[in-house]
Amino acid sequence: MNSLLERYRNDRRKLMEFLMSSGLVKELRSPSGSSLSPADLDALSADYVLDCVKSGGVVDVSKATKKFNFESSFPVTIHSESRDSYFLVSSPDAAGSPPRRLPPQPVNMEKSSNNAHIDSSNTPSPIHNHIFKEESPDIKPMKPIKIVSLGLPPLRTGLSDDDLREAAYELMIASMLLSSVDAYPTQRRKMEKGSKLLLSLKRKEKPQLQPQTSSNAHSEVINMIRVQMQISSKMDTCIRRNLVQLAQLRTGEQIDLPQLALGLLVGIFKSDFPNEKLYIKWKTRQANLLEESLCFSRGLEKNERATLRKCLATIRESKEWDVVMSSSLRIDVLSSIRHVASKLSSLPGRCGIEAETYYWTAIYHLNIRLYEKLLFGVFDVLDEGQLIEDASSMLFHLKSIWSTLGITENLHSAIYGWVLFQQFVSTGEPSLLGSAIKELQKVTSTEEGNPKEDLYLSRLVCSRQTIGAEIHLSLSKAIFTSVSAWCDDKLQDYHLHFGKKPRDFGMLVSLASTVGLPPSDSTRTELIKLDRLSDDVGDKIQSYVQNSIKGACARAAHFAYVKSHGERTHALALLANELSVIAKAEINEFVPVFSKWLPECMMISAMLLHRFYGERLTPFLEGVSSLSGDVRKVVPAAYMLEEELTQLYRCHSKSKLHKPYLHKLKNYEVEKVIKPVMLDWLISQHDHILQWTRRAFEIEEWEPVSVHQRHAPSIVEIFRIIEETVSQLFGLHLPVDITHLQALLSIIYHSLDTYLQRIYDQLVDKKLLYPSAPPLTRFTEGVMPAMKRKSLEFAEPDNKMVKKLAELTIPKLCIRLNTLCYIQRQISATEDGIRNSLTLVRSSLEKRSKIEANEAEEENSLTHSEAVDELFATTYDSLRETNANCITKTRDLIGARVIFWDLRDMFLVQLYNGTVEGARLERLLPHIDTVLDNVCSLSYEDSRDMVVLSICRSALEAYVRVLLDGGPTRAYSDSDIPLMEEDLSILKEFFIADGEGLPRSLVEQEAKQAKEILDLYSLESEMLIQMLMTASELIDMGVSSEQRRLEDAQTLVRVLCHKKDRTASKFLKRQYEFPMSSEYEDPTSNHPVLSEIVRSTSTRWSLTSQSSFSSIKKKIQDATSEIRNNSGW
Repeated sequence: MNSLLERYRNDRRKLMEFLMSSGLVKELRSPSGSSLSPADLDALSADYVLDCVKSGGVVDVSKATKKFNFESSFPVTIHSESRDSYFLVSSPDAAGSPPRRLPPQPVNMEKSSNNAHIDSSNTPSPIHNHIFKEESPDIKPMKPIKIVSLGLPPLRTGLSDDDLREAAYELMIASMLLSSVDAYPTQRRKMEKGSKLLLSLKRKEKPQLQPQTSSNAHSEVINMIRVQMQISSKMDTCIRRNLVQLAQLRTGEQIDLPQLALGLLVGIFKSDFPNEKLYIKWKTRQANLLEESLCFSRGLEKNERATLRKCLATIRESKEWDVVMSSSLRIDVLSSIRHVASKLSSLPGRCGIEAETYYWTAIYHLNIRLYEKLLFGVFDVLDEGQLIEDASSMLFHLKSIWSTLGITENLHSAIYGWVLFQQFVSTGEPSLLGSAIKELQKVTSTEEGNPKEDLYLSRLVCSRQTIGAEIHLSLSKAIFTSVSAWCDDKLQDYHLHFGKKPRDFGMLVSLASTVGLPPSDSTRTELIKLDRLSDDVGDKIQSYVQNSIKGACARAAHFAYVKSHGERTHALALLANELSVIAKAEINEFVPVFSKWLPECMMISAMLLHRFYGERLTPFLEGVSSLSGDVRKVVPAAYMLEEELTQLYRCHSKSKLHKPYLHKLKNYEVEKVIKPVMLDWLISQHDHILQWTRRAFEIEEWEPVSVHQRHAPSIVEIFRIIEETVSQLFGLHLPVDITHLQALLSIIYHSLDTYLQRIYDQLVDKKLLYPSAPPLTRFTEGVMPAMKRKSLEFAEPDNKMVKKLAELTIPKLCIRLNTLCYIQRQISATEDGIRNSLTLVRSSLEKRSKIEANEAEEENSLTHSEAVDELFATTYDSLRETNANCITKTRDLIGARVIFWDLRDMFLVQLYNGTVEGARLERLLPHIDTVLDNVCSLSYEDSRDMVVLSICRSALEAYVRVLLDGGPTRAYSDSDIPLMEEDLSILKEFFIADGEGLPRSLVEQEAKQAKEILDLYSLESEMLIQMLMTASELIDMGVSSEQRRLEDAQTLVRVLCHKKDRTASKFLKRQYEFPMSSEYEDPTSNHPVLSEIVRSTSTRWSLTSQSSFSSIKKKIQDATSEIRNNSGW
């Protein structure tokens, strides 16, 4: 211990030297003005110096020394939250057993409801002063409530508690030895289990210390009582030896206290004690007992009282009694005392009770104290909250002393209940309180008993000092009054005393119901009984509720104020939560008990809590001008607290109780103050979120958030800010009317619609990727050598379109499509979330509307679901429609881009160019397969099929273009048709992928047009010409279609143009004057870099090189009339 203390001092000095020399101390204010020596540093408070360094570095030596001296008067404590751990200076092993009573709490310890440490350095800010200016000074630490003493007449001889305990033991043993009571009234039990301490002591005691003249049964019982009364074995041996001798002389006779003291003085000498100090103490006690029992008796003459005092003075004088006087002289002194004692013992009792003695009423104040000490012996020495296992046996043997001390059955119950009550107060063990209630209930059940006993009990007078007077009570009534006063103090602030132990509250009220409650008028002695309803009972319970709620509110306000500095949360928000906890404790724990006598106690509690918070909330609401952070925290807490208190107030009210409290709950008017602020905030959020949406879209690079989240980060941010707005709005827990809902949905609509419109505007129409139709020609097999062949001119693509396509790569288009699918899901989730929040708000509003039907504005509330549904439908249906359009356009663009842009050269230029057999489709499929793998790896599952379908649809559409708009370089013979049909089947099976791709029925439906066109190529030219004539008639009748059909004249003309047949060529020459295909050069042969140009610039056929197909309708009509007149056709 010394080495540890020395190390602490050395480390402390090094710390102080470092602080003084490191420059952290800016100024040192010393009374002498000189520097400090090492010895002076030891006298400074290190905590004070450290605080000065933190606050600026100015150290006042006098203050540091003063604080060091103050700290030195207390033990060194550990810096823990509870501050209840400290270092012992001495060894705990040498200090003996621990104290039986809990130490008092330090005066400066203030604990909140959740044991949070209160930092006294936090100073109140001006903004919160109006909240806590009244209750903060009243916050005091909880102190144990003292029990009011019974008011028994005082002991005038200075007998201490130890004297009474030892005297009670001597009287108990004497009574047991002199009586014929068996120690085992029912059956023999093991007394070794009587106490935890008794077991250990029996192992240490020697067998020869047990009195040989006593029976084993009595020895075991007496030994148990000795241990419980904490009497040493040596003293017990000496006492029992003399008492056994006395018992042999007075068998069966009743013994009183003076006779016992005289008998012990005769048989016990100085040599029986281990030291003179113990002997003098014992002898003085015996003399004091004799004086207390005899000298103050009214039945003595003046000379007798003088003789007694002289004899007792002789006994107290150790030198004269033990040295000078002979044995015969000592016997003479004791005989003189015995003569007076015998005279008093022969006097009759005053109440006429059987076996009553003079001493029952003459020295009742001493008798009661002695019996009380014996009753305290039933508690375990090492666990004072528990009775020993043989408590019933000990209580049984105590009956042997009843006749000596004047104890009756009723008086025993009163004193034992009083002892149990005191032990409960000191230990807090609930079982003791229950036992005390049972004993005291026995007293109340026998209040109207034997008149003689009632007379006797009335003579056991206790005195109490009241304001301006002294009142006298019987012993039983004094016990009840003391218990009642303690219960009254506890109930004055039951939230403080039973907030953590609510189960004890019911037992305490049961105790108060048994003994009664003190009247409000201190001059009255009659206790208020709780066995019936009365105005006095109701007023008393109401005062408890009011005082306890007031104290709980003050502590909650102080705790909220202190905690607000540490958590950066407004004190009113914390206060609302604390008051809600108080209300829940009130309704769950305390009201069910009090409502038996005060049915409206919950209404009173709710009213007080509501008023307390309202007085502090009103100044705050008057200063609200915006939806600040404090407002977001205070308003929901205040609204929820008011709703909770209002419901509690109303649901516990009855018709006959409405009038006294109906108008005491004044509405906080939170909605009236906050709703305009909410609307202003929503309007400001509208502009803010739109700006954020535009900014997020502008910086978006269309890269996935992660491997698993394949949508754009920008949409995540937009939905996050939308969800925060929704959460903040409904987080206020206020009813949202149709105006606020409309403003909220407007924010959601405009932010998402802006985002979707920007996505839509950045997309390219897939039709711009389609090449223009080449000129219509008729097939010719040879080329005339002298004829100059025409070249096909190419038009430059639109630069804006090319620039857009440069940004719209397939991976980025897939991310856009994933983002749109994510929006589709989140739109529904957002709608469901808002609807759920509205449902909760609506249910809350309906409850309040039932309570305050006259105050609810039906036309401005959300009780009409039709208006809400219409508003949701208008907003979200429009968003879903816009999102669906974006998904369709993006999906179609992906397919068109893959086929008509990235694979344009391979598909539209090279496929079937020259000959079918030399340019089959199978060379194109690996490239499509590569694109599909890339697309599937980038797309979500719910968008993967639509992307593959888009590519399939574009591929089949490109295949149809090859069949009908192949240009001068493509002509198909009858032998080519099976190969082309085989290619079509290969293309279909490619996308079906053995059942793992698209559904077969869907692919067949998409390939239907291509199959029908191939079927046209299988027909004879004459049949095709006849079909063309029929189609031309439909044109004459004005029937046309924008889409190509099997019977469409445009389709039939194109089939004839690409059919490698002389009949078709001759017909096209005569009727339409189409040029020969040989007149045009092959673009792939004359322009070797064409494929690169096509891939990079999306070259389209120039309008000048096209046939004027825009006038094809007119030509067909002209040719039809000629065909009708030409019999050769």
